[in-house]
Amino acid sequence: MVGTGKGAENGILIKSGEALETAHNLDTVVLDKTGTITEGKPRVTDVILLRGAADETNPDFTALLTAAAGLEHGSSHPLAGAVMEYTAEKQIAIPKLDNFVTLFGKGVQAEQNGSTFYAGNVKLMEEAGINIAAVSGQLDKLADEGKTPLLFAKGKELLGIIAVADREKATSRQAIAEFKKLGINVVMLTGDNQRTAEAIQKRMDIPRVIAGVLPEGKEKVIADLQAEGHKVAMIGDGINDAPALARADVGIAIGAGTDVAIESADIVLMKSDLLDAVDAVRLSKDVIKKIKEGLFWAFFYNVVCIPVAAGHL
Repeated sequence: MVGTGKGAENGILIKSGEALETAHNLDTVVLDKTGTITEGKPRVTDVILLRGAADETNPDFTALLTAAAGLEHGSSHPLAGAVMEYTAEKQIAIPKLDNFVTLFGKGVQAEQNGSTFYAGNVKLMEEAGINIAAVSGQLDKLADEGKTPLLFAKGKELLGIIAVADREKATSRQAIAEFKKLGINVVMLTGDNQRTAEAIQKRMDIPRVIAGVLPEGKEKVIADLQAEGHKVAMIGDGINDAPALARADVGIAIGAGTDVAIESADIVLMKSDLLDAVDAVRLSKDVIKKIKEGLFWAFFYNVVCIPVAAGHL
C-alpha cells in the first residue's frame, strides 16, 4: 500500500500489488520506438523527386503532395499526421480517393479514376511491382540519418519520397542508461528498416534493436523473450502495443498513449517520461527490500523473545 501510494505521488499509477512485486525481478525491458522513446510527433524533413527540384514550380512536386494528401487523409498514424501537416502548409487540396485498403506494416492503397495509388515502405512497393532502384541510394542515406522514408506511387510509377523524422524525448537516453545500470537489458522494437533502427540505436546507445516488426509481431517478440527465461517488461503507448503489454510480465503504458494501451497495462506513467519507468523498477526493489527486512526483524524478535516469555531464561 505504501509503495503504490509513493508511486502515485510521483505520477506512477501501479494497478496491483502483483505488478509492483514482479517489477523487482525484471531483467529485460522492451521499448516501442514511436511515442515511447520518441515524442510521437514526427515532421517532414525531406521531399525527394525523381526529376527536378522539390518546390512549387515543379508539377511533379505538386503531384506527389496531392497523392500524399489523398492517401494519408483520415489516417491516425503519427507519420500520416506529419505528412498532412506538411501538405496543409503547402496549401495542397485533398483529392477524393476511393477503395482505401490499409496494409498493416506496409502502408495504404486507394483508387482514383481507374488508377491505383500507393503509400508505404519498400516492402509495399516491391509487392506492387514498382521499381525503386532509382532512389535506392537516397533511401540508404535517409535510413543512415535515422529518418523514415515514405514512398508514393501511382500505378507502376514511383512519384517520390517524403521522409519523416521523430525527435527523441529529452530523457530517453538517460532512462536507457539507468536501466543498464540496474542490470536490465534494453530492447527497442520498431517497424523501421534495419538501417534506420541502427542509426537510432547508435544515437541512443541501445544494446539491442529489433527492426521491421509488424504491429501483430510485437506480442511474439515478448513471448519469445519469455520462452528464453527472461522476466520482461513492455513499455508502449499505441493500440498495436496492447497485446504485447498484456503478454509481458509487467506492461507499462505511456500516460499520453491510447486508452486501449493504458487499459492493458499494469503500470501507467502519467507524465509520459521513461525515467518514471526506471523509478517504478527502483520502487519495486525498495518495497521488496523493506518487506524482507520487516520479515527478518519480526522472525528475529520472535525467535529471541518467545523463549524468554516462556521462561526458558
